[in-house]
Amino acid sequence: MSDHSPAPHLPSSTGEGEGYLTRLNPEQRTAIETTDGPLLVLAGAGTGKTRVLTTRFAHILLTERAKPWQILAVTFTNKAAREMRERVSVILGEAVEGLWLGTFHALCARMLRRHAEYAGLTQSFTILDTDDQMRLLKQVMEPWQLDTKRWPAPGLMGVIQRWKDRGLTPARVTDADDTDFANGHARAIYTAYQTRLRDLNACDFGDLMLHVTEILRTRPDVLEQYHRLFRYILVDEYQDTNTVQYLWLRLLAKRSGTQSNICCVGDDDQSIYSWRGAEVENILRFEKDFPGAQIVRLERNYRSTQHILGAAAGLIAHNGERLGKTLRSGKDDASGEKVRVTGVWDSDTEARAVCDAAESFRAKGASLAEMAILVRAGFQTRAFEERLVQTGLPYRIVGGVRFYERAEIRDALAYMRILHQPADDLAFERIINVPKRGVGPAGLQKLHAAARARQVPLAAGTQALVAEGGLKGKMGAEITKLMDTLSSTRDILAREGHVVALEFLLEESGYLDMWRNDRSVEAPGRLENLKELTRALADFGTLGEFLEHVALVMEHDENAGDAKLSLMTLHGAKGLEFDIVFLPGWEEGVFPSQRTLDEGGLKGLEEERRLAYVGITRAKKHALIYHADRRRIYANWQPSMPSRFLDELPEEHVVRKNNGGTQPRGLNLSESVFDNGPLTSRRRQDPLAASATLPNFQLGDQVRHPRFGVGVIIGADRHQLEVVFESGATKRLLSSFIEKV
Repeated sequence: MSDHSPAPHLPSSTGEGEGYLTRLNPEQRTAIETTDGPLLVLAGAGTGKTRVLTTRFAHILLTERAKPWQILAVTFTNKAAREMRERVSVILGEAVEGLWLGTFHALCARMLRRHAEYAGLTQSFTILDTDDQMRLLKQVMEPWQLDTKRWPAPGLMGVIQRWKDRGLTPARVTDADDTDFANGHARAIYTAYQTRLRDLNACDFGDLMLHVTEILRTRPDVLEQYHRLFRYILVDEYQDTNTVQYLWLRLLAKRSGTQSNICCVGDDDQSIYSWRGAEVENILRFEKDFPGAQIVRLERNYRSTQHILGAAAGLIAHNGERLGKTLRSGKDDASGEKVRVTGVWDSDTEARAVCDAAESFRAKGASLAEMAILVRAGFQTRAFEERLVQTGLPYRIVGGVRFYERAEIRDALAYMRILHQPADDLAFERIINVPKRGVGPAGLQKLHAAARARQVPLAAGTQALVAEGGLKGKMGAEITKLMDTLSSTRDILAREGHVVALEFLLEESGYLDMWRNDRSVEAPGRLENLKELTRALADFGTLGEFLEHVALVMEHDENAGDAKLSLMTLHGAKGLEFDIVFLPGWEEGVFPSQRTLDEGGLKGLEEERRLAYVGITRAKKHALIYHADRRRIYANWQPSMPSRFLDELPEEHVVRKNNGGTQPRGLNLSESVFDNGPLTSRRRQDPLAASATLPNFQLGDQVRHPRFGVGVIIGADRHQLEVVFESGATKRLLSSFIEKV
């Protein structure tokens, strides 16, 4: 057991000088100098967690309590591991080699290479990527002859990975752990899948931890080797550990007759990843797992003002399952502005209010790079993206892609494009096998050949083949059904309008069922995005107008050199900080999420509250919360209730302003189809005659377009304006891209 390099020379003085402990506050110093025995460091947001973890690592080396290879340091990301390595080297004054420092999976891969034979593998085993995993699982599933539309392979893979995250090998999956997925055959397929992996001398990502944990469970001799090797264990972000990670750590840390020198750093108030297996209970039961453990609370926040911290602390105090701590500001200028809570008329007004506030902050000297809009769900970004494009504010999507670039939205747009323009071959190619209809490269080539022979577009050539009976088998039946659905949808489009048509097309084509049957964690969000797309479609008089609007939004040019406002989900914002944070959508059903409440009950509510706490504590100087009186679900306006979290914010730290209840200028509700019954049941009425002006605009108004500059309105037609610009060019543009000067 000698998988390490020779001991490096440890300098007698550190790279940061002898005073590396003097720059710490008392709580941080206690966390570093309490080296023996189990220790839990509850590190609140902005309290210097990374400094404590890295300084503790260096302190153990400098005081010669352990050699570099005798410390096991575990992180969740490669970035965090690199940062820890670099910071330790700075304190020590030189690089240190031979460290057991890395992510859970990287460390387990290293262990598994050494003990592969106990998992039925050799040291040269292959780690399969996602595509190879899925290909292998589909092969394994074949003998069961499952209906893959009802039981898709990605859904079954999700079931298997959840078992692995819980440390369950096939033999450990009990009847209570089993599922009726795959017609009750999931456990048997899991067994066959693992057998096939061993036959290939391969493992998937989940196996890295599962195999090592099982080896440590069943091979006391191997476990004893690691007990002798590791004198200290350091764990970052302990609140985000799942079951198998918890089991692995506990096996390595607990040893008979000797105290456990394990230090876990985390924050129970920031445990927000249960949807990917994280168990907040792991950190809550630390004292039970390690009797006599000390707890050090880091409560001095060096990021935010006292009002922001007070609002966050008052909110999170409503959670029952927590160890408890109260953040206080460690900054000299601790007061700052109160958290602003603003009620607005509707979701569109909310997008305008947020972007106007961002523009106002920028006019006062704030950088867009120090601003962020944090939303609860991905579908909320659409309204903000469109408004940001209209106002010309540079922005970036963090941790995702722009709304109209998401795969499910591009698929739905392709369905719309072929509906609007049957000659759009690219759109038809995209939808022909989404969902799966058995159309492979050879099948697509046959369709192209038929179109070329008749000198017609691809869709027309396919329709001709269907009419002639030239397509046989499953592919023929599926394509025939698709062409019939497209034909029926065009009738609905002419009779009932584009919103009803899109809903019918996505339903009858099987596209919505494809995502409903997908058991991945992303699937519910994709369905929400499709609902939001339908909501956006209702804003336009025709399908053509909407597709033109999307093309203009997609054309939005991003200059890499510009400072950009960040737009992201609250989950994606954890670990980040900004001077100014906008928190829209604080309404019941949106935040807290109704789906989370339905699935998780009180436990789900507490996680939603932790997510709200994370959102508020991202702000350093200004936190602005918004809620709308109504939002549009599908095509219909529905009243919204303010989030219960708003009532939980302490009044002494909050200033409230309600602009709701007053409709925006230019909106004539008597002309709105949304107040006359469900839009989904009939055709959208054009609110304006061809010669009428649009709400908020008059002939002769001076306006600005983000791309073409300043111009004057010379005509109007439904949602479009005809504008002559200072350059002399005359353009017909959607009114949503125009603003009065």
